[in-house]
Amino acid sequence: MDKPRKRGRKPKKTDATASETMDYQHTNPASKNDTVSLPSSSDAPSISPTPTTTNDPSPSRRGRGRPRKIGKHVDSSEPKISATSPERRLGRGNELNGELGLSNGETRHGMVGVIAEAQIPLLPSRWDSVKKAASAMDAVVKVFCVHTEPNLSLPWQRKRQYSSSSSGFIVAGRRVLTNAHSVEHHTQVKLKKRGSDTKYLATVLAIGTECDIALLTVSDNEFWEGVSPVDFGDLPALQDAVTVVGYPIGGDTISVTSGVVSRMEILSYVHGSTELLGLQIDAAINSGNSGGPAFNDKGKCVGIAFQSLKHEDAENIGYVIPTPVIMHFIQDYEKNGAYTGFPILGVEWQKMENPDLRMSMGMSSEQKGVRIRRIEPTSLESQVLKPSDVILSFDGVKIANDGTVPFRHGERIGFSYLVSQKYTGDNAAVKVLRDSHILEFNIKLASHKRLVPAHINNKPPSYYIIAGFVFAAVSVPYLRSEYGKDYDFDAPVKLLDKHLHAMAQSVDEQLVVVSQVLVADINIGYEEIVNTQVLSFNGKPVKNLKTLAHMVESCRDEFLKFDLEYQQIVVLKTKTAKAATLDILATHCIPSAMSDDLKP
Repeated sequence: MDKPRKRGRKPKKTDATASETMDYQHTNPASKNDTVSLPSSSDAPSISPTPTTTNDPSPSRRGRGRPRKIGKHVDSSEPKISATSPERRLGRGNELNGELGLSNGETRHGMVGVIAEAQIPLLPSRWDSVKKAASAMDAVVKVFCVHTEPNLSLPWQRKRQYSSSSSGFIVAGRRVLTNAHSVEHHTQVKLKKRGSDTKYLATVLAIGTECDIALLTVSDNEFWEGVSPVDFGDLPALQDAVTVVGYPIGGDTISVTSGVVSRMEILSYVHGSTELLGLQIDAAINSGNSGGPAFNDKGKCVGIAFQSLKHEDAENIGYVIPTPVIMHFIQDYEKNGAYTGFPILGVEWQKMENPDLRMSMGMSSEQKGVRIRRIEPTSLESQVLKPSDVILSFDGVKIANDGTVPFRHGERIGFSYLVSQKYTGDNAAVKVLRDSHILEFNIKLASHKRLVPAHINNKPPSYYIIAGFVFAAVSVPYLRSEYGKDYDFDAPVKLLDKHLHAMAQSVDEQLVVVSQVLVADINIGYEEIVNTQVLSFNGKPVKNLKTLAHMVESCRDEFLKFDLEYQQIVVLKTKTAKAATLDILATHCIPSAMSDDLKP
């Protein structure tokens, strides 16, 4: 039986940020002059590069991108999921599981050389490759951002602003691509071109949290002079050479590192808390490289560097957002004038690899598929699909018993890849087996509604205060603000269970909690209530924070009665509680009893 956890507010270890740690403030002056190597042509004679080294001040802190103000500055935007959950653990893991960290990060210099110093004559084909690479590198820019994050624990305030730097690159249409976590909660964004001493003010057009991509533009015509947009290439094959370009720590000039594509699969996106197609490369992604392009040997962009794996047994493992995901983001923006997100099928499924399980479901020997465990109540699929339906195919592509579908020659990939290729509002043909009968449905796809959202989408947090009780809606940033980067271990079990397993019953449902109690005479005896869910008010269920605020403000009963989790109740005299609220707000310098989005 769960008992109430009397948890006081933990001392803040470090001010948490919304994307990644950036160590550029701690760069070594000795490494200011970075050596550079350009992508080489595959059809030209090989040239032995000149080995160089860098003075990376913190080689073990790969894949982060926020500045350390004092001491260790930890990334708090990396959503984490407990290792016991069916989902893969995201963000910083323990030593056994390793870490997936956001990059704003540098690719560490391996074997690099300076073309200008090469002593071996270059053949015409080599020069063609050099020209293409040099032209493509001129489109890579350095991104400077000033962030002002909301304070989720004190939602009427904002945190102290801080600065970060990352990379980006120019694409067609006078636009610039970078990572979403590079400009999250931005106050000001500036761009600087290669070889320029001028920073240009930029405007953020769209931020794709799921795919960790942001689209920028610059109004100053001077910025676009003398540069050509990057061309996109096809999805690379395994062992294809890639070159990552960006502005990592260790110097102020552009940096180039190279590697090969070592893996391609559905990957956990740390910032987006989603799973999309990703490329794994054997070049490290370090602080400052976030948003930088990855080029193939023809000088075409095949991806965006965005995160890396940190594990004591792993070295030089970086991850790149591939062109199908990038083009989906761009076309979504062009089609809708805004980013609408990646759709989902809205079901949880189970593998059907056990022959007895398949037999019990009425499947023949040649039939393959996955069994539906649960369906999101808010999804359109819930109107046609049922639990224990076996999904046989999606848009005509047969699904295997392990949930994979064919992907290029000799490769298979999770069938969620097929769903991610669609756009919000698109239709898909889903064939299922139900009671030994094959049924086919045309389903309209939509985005995911989570009971505990992974992001607050750059909006100010909502709150409501009455008699010193601070009510808030739970989100992943809220949990991280309250319990730090290890929130998936330190947060109350009830909240974690809802975060990992609960499904929203309606599109406007929220998980409302008493965040804290601002101590006053009227709330004596309630001081230890912290982060406890509110179930009902005066006998009526609490659907969301706005509903609660409206019910309390319009209440004419003698008492305010809140039913909380763990069978706790809070009872206050209505007139006294409302009168005391103004004094409590003045004492704590709080401008309003509720956030603007809750006001009528």
